Order: sequence, then C-alpha cells, then structure tokens
Amino acid sequence: MRFSESVRSWIAYGIVGACVGATAVLAWRSRTWPLFHDAPVLHYVAWRIGAGDVPYRDLFEINAPGAYLIHLAAWWLGGLSDLTWRVYDLAWLALGAGAAFVFARAWGLVAATGAAAFLALYHLAGSPWEAGQRDFFLCPFLLAGGAGLARWAERDEPRALAVAGLAVGAAITIKPHVALLGALFAGVVVVRAGRQSARPLAVYAATMALPPLAIIGWLAAAGALGAWRELVVDFLVPVYTSLRPAARWELYRPEAWVPIVVGVLLSVATTIGRGAVSVRHVIAMLGVAYGVLHYVVQGKGWDYHLYPLVAFAAVMLFAELEPALAWRPFTLGGPLAASCLAAAALLGARGVDAVPGYFASAKVTHVRHVVGDLARITRPDDLVQILDTTEGGVHALLLLGLRQPTRFLCDFPLFAAPEAPITARYRAEFIAGFDARPPRAVVLFARGWPHGGPERVASFTALADRLARDYAIAVRRPGYTIYARTKV
Repeated sequence: MRFSESVRSWIAYGIVGACVGATAVLAWRSRTWPLFHDAPVLHYVAWRIGAGDVPYRDLFEINAPGAYLIHLAAWWLGGLSDLTWRVYDLAWLALGAGAAFVFARAWGLVAATGAAAFLALYHLAGSPWEAGQRDFFLCPFLLAGGAGLARWAERDEPRALAVAGLAVGAAITIKPHVALLGALFAGVVVVRAGRQSARPLAVYAATMALPPLAIIGWLAAAGALGAWRELVVDFLVPVYTSLRPAARWELYRPEAWVPIVVGVLLSVATTIGRGAVSVRHVIAMLGVAYGVLHYVVQGKGWDYHLYPLVAFAAVMLFAELEPALAWRPFTLGGPLAASCLAAAALLGARGVDAVPGYFASAKVTHVRHVVGDLARITRPDDLVQILDTTEGGVHALLLLGLRQPTRFLCDFPLFAAPEAPITARYRAEFIAGFDARPPRAVVLFARGWPHGGPERVASFTALADRLARDYAIAVRRPGYTIYARTKV
C-alpha cells in the first residue's frame, strides 16, 4: 500500500508549514532579544578597534579576526542599539536560511523550504545566548560553499567553484576549524574532476585562500600580526585547547536531537536505498560529518558549536521527505515525516521556554548591577579593570563606555593554567599595565573560567598585594566584588 500523491503532498507540505509557522512565532517572540553573553565582548572589541586600538596587540581576545569584522559591521550600522543587533542577527539568519534553500532547491520546494525553515527554527528556539555566536555566523558561508561546489560538480561552472572557495575561505577567517571542511570539499573536486583536477583544484584553493590572505594583510597593516602569531603559537595551541569547562558536553536542546539524528539517518538510508545518491547528497553528508567533527574537535561541548552540524542536518533532514513517502511510505517515509515533525515540535516548545530562563539568569542581574555600581564610583574617563570571563563584566564596560588599563578583557589567561610559562609572562605584562595606569576600580567576579572562584586572585601575588594596599571594597554583591582605589 502506498500513499496517493495528494496525501503525500499534504503530509510533506503540512510538516514544512508547521516548521514555517513555528519559525514565524519564535521570530516574533525574539524581537526583544538584547545584546547578550559572548556578543558584547566582540562588540567591545569592535568599539575599541573603531576608536583606534589594534586587535591582539591592544586587546587580548582569542577569537579569529573575521569575527571582529562582523561585529565592526554591526557597530558601524547601529552602534549599541539592541534593536540594531536584533535586526543584524535576523539578517544573518535569513542569509543562512537562504543558503540552505539554494542548496536544497535541486531536490524540490519541500526540501528547500523545509531546510531553510528548520535551520531558522533551531536558531530561534534558543535564546539571546545564541544570537551572534561565531559558529552561527558560519552557516551562510558553509552552505553557500556547499551549494557552489554542487553546482560546479553538476554543471561544470568555474564561477560556482570560485564562489565555493571564497565562501569556505571567509568561514575560515571566523573559525579556522573550517579548514577541515575545506579539505573535504577539495576531495570532492579531485574525485569529480579525475585526471583533469589540477585546474579546478587550483581555482578552488586560490579562491579559498583569498579571504585569509586579506585578513593577514589587514592585521599586518594594523601592526597586529606579531601579537596574533604569539597568541596562537604561545597560548591558543598549547594552553587554550587543553582547557575543559566544568560542564562538558552539555546540550541545551537534547530532546530535539533524537528525532534530528533519526531523521538524518532515515534520509541517508532512503537516498542509498533508492540508488539516488548524487554529488549534492555527498556534499551534504560530508557537511554533516564535518559538523560532528566541528563539535568534537573543539572539545568544549558548547551548544553553539553544533551550528555547522545543524546547517547540513537541516538540508539532509528534508532532502528525502517526499521521495521516502513515495518509495517506502511506512518503513521510511512515515518515520522520516514523524522525525521532522517531532524535531520541529520539540524545538518550538523549547523556544517558548528558553527566553524566560534568560531573563531570570544571574548574568542579566550582574550586568545591570555592575553598570549601576560603577556609574556611582567612576567618571567617564576613568579606567576599570575587569577580572571575569563569561559573567558580563565586559558587557558592563561596553554599556558605560569605559576602558581597561590592560589589554586583558578576560582574566582566564592569568589563572587557567598557572603552571604554563606563558601565564608568568601574561601576569608580568598585566602588572606593568596596571601600575602604569592604575584603574579607578577593579571588578572581581566570583566565578572563574574554566574553574576557580574569587580565591584565584590569591595565586596572583602581585595583584593581590596591590588590591590589599591601594584598594578597598566598595561594593560586595552575590557574584562579584568591586574594589575602589584609595590612593591617588
């Protein structure tokens, strides 16, 4: 027994319609999402770069330079406005959804619309924590790269291959891990072109290299290249990659991943079973494989590291919905349809519950209180040193327009690996900057990252001595303490 064509259409379009409807509801509910969590740190960097500071040399921050350009664009468009940031985040979401639509359009309107809507639904089912995450910004580039590569493989269009290379190269400037996907795509070029692969491979490699080379040129012109190299070679590779947060491999939407994984597996089984594996399917599957690697290789287990996987999983999830309903409606089509619908329903329910949790979070309270407390004890030209990583300290400085006396925006390079040689160098640099321009206030957040509490300052003897000698506690709240300078 098989479903009639009209029944299949009702099922397929009904599921896609549910995804679109849930996406629209959550998009409307997200209109009040403010700048929050990691994004304010990058916004602070963008503000300081716009004011003349040099990334890495004047601002110690561990992200790749492409992320700063994204936030510079947001800053130039609208500054600190929450509304501007919300529009900016939704615009990037539209780009990602559009790239998913283009990638899947060859498989029909259901596949294309479903992929686009599901990617948007996943993002909006989060909370302000997810807005503006670097891995989210990757999605349009990764999907555009996959779509360009597929078009070249299907139609032998050199321009499409150049687009693929440029898109992947742009993504590498945001997260260097994308080079793994670039290598997988290069393998597709070699296999597809066979003995004639030298020229297309050269086009792909050259265009992929252009964005990173442009970024390196920008850093060199700004005088940041040496500091960036030192950061990568002396800290990121030997130290940061070994750090592990206390809550590892935590998923904020675990219930939705069960039907997502089941649906992708059913879709792959349908493609193989029908003997319909195309180069576009292969590229999407490679994207899914890369998404898993992207999550695992980073070793932190953070939810937003799943975005590349979500981007390609959304494509695969709907790629075979209509064919499965026609070919094996009860063994594959029905379960695949149920998986898509269940994933959409669970994400929608999660989205309704997530935002109230954000507004009740300690971080929101911290930012609001730190802003009020510092406003009472500082002047606009005062310096304030933040000892924090993820609790909102830099966000408070951004809202107040205050600068730090040192280049260390976060304190974990000073405390996370006390036995590492680079830590002693960073501490000496920190004290030199602290003494050269003594801050009016020091804000010590209780929670360190990836571990430790307020007692971590005791291990940094030079800083602890200065706080005891030249500062007094001006404010003590749950979550942080503010020290005000007593000696002028």
